[in-house]
Formats: sequence, C-alpha cells, structure tokens
Amino acid sequence: MKLTTYFRSTAAYRVRIALNLKQLQHELVPINLFTGEHKEAEFLAHNPDGLIPTLNTGEQVLVQSMAILEYLEEAYPEQPMLPKDNVGRAYVRGLAQTVISDMHPLNNLRVYTYLMSDMGVSESGKLKWYHHWLTQGFNSLEQKLANNPNTGKCCFEDSPTIADVCLIPQVYNAKRFEFALDDYPLVQKIDKHCLGLLAFEQARPEMQPDAT
Repeated sequence: MKLTTYFRSTAAYRVRIALNLKQLQHELVPINLFTGEHKEAEFLAHNPDGLIPTLNTGEQVLVQSMAILEYLEEAYPEQPMLPKDNVGRAYVRGLAQTVISDMHPLNNLRVYTYLMSDMGVSESGKLKWYHHWLTQGFNSLEQKLANNPNTGKCCFEDSPTIADVCLIPQVYNAKRFEFALDDYPLVQKIDKHCLGLLAFEQARPEMQPDAT
C-alpha cells in the first residue's frame, strides 16, 4: 500500500496512525502542499479533489480519510478500531465526526488561504476564527467524554479507536496554533496516553520523512 501524505496534514496523520495500529506494511509518498504538488495533473488524475491523503491499495486509489479508516477497519479487522456493539460503534463514529466534520474543515490550509488571500483576513483574525471553532469542538468532545461511562485511557475504554485516531491529530494542530487546552482535562489525558503508544509516536509529524 502507498499513502500520499504531508507531515502536517491532519487528515494524513489520521491514516498514518491507523496503518500503524493495524500493523500494515505501507510506503509513504510525501506530497508538498505548499509547492502545489497536489494540484498537478498527475495527482489530480488519481484524486480529482486535489486533497490528501490517498491510499493506493494495489487495486484502487481510495480518498477521504474517514473512508480510508473505514476501509482499513473492514479489510483488516485485526487490531479493531471500533467497539463490538452497535451503540459503541455509533458513539465512537460520532466523536470522530465531531473532529472530521465540525472542526477540521474550518481550519485547514485551503480555508486559511481563502480567508487571508481572498477575504483579506489578518493573521490575528485567522487565529480568532480557528480558536472559535476549536472551542466549540473541544467543548463538545470534553462533555461527551465526561458523560460517557466508557471513557477510559482512550476515548472508548483503554484501546485506541477511530475517535482517538481523529482526536490526537486535531490536538496536535491546536497546540501548533497556540490554543489553550486547560479546560479540557480528559482530552489532554487521552492525548498524553495515546502519544505514549508506538503507533501514534511513529505517526507524529516530526517523525515523518518530509518533516521540515
């Protein structure tokens, strides 16, 4: 398998973690978002969205991080990333979607570029925008984790799930943009625990071959 990745891409970070959790052999193919490699014809032929990550399974090129995570879970059920029961699975997916649908799309590179280049938003305005959506998302996540008896060392009990795979890259991005996490003790606790696991450690941005 080949994964197109950029070391700071939150979406690619998720898939790197999942591949490590599943202990699947894979090759990383760095794509530089800042030089526009993702907009070149060769890349767009595989992914018309012009986004990363993509996962080449050897049979097909898959796009969108959540779809890739679900594929990995179904194709390689060992080291499961979803609970066994339907309610637990729906809860974990809900946590993941809070990150993927409600937080991340509002603070990725192409949104920032549009805000600053086309809308004339300042650097401080960009951070205000980002912190606003982080606050809403983390408030929701912290409350859900506090109210659910299944919260353990990870978002659901003590083994990583898709929720953790999505949460930890978002926390990394929040720290990068100087967002205070003091009001989110459970999020911080889970982040610390997961970063102590080899699968998460090896997926960290600073550990990637294209890290600069």
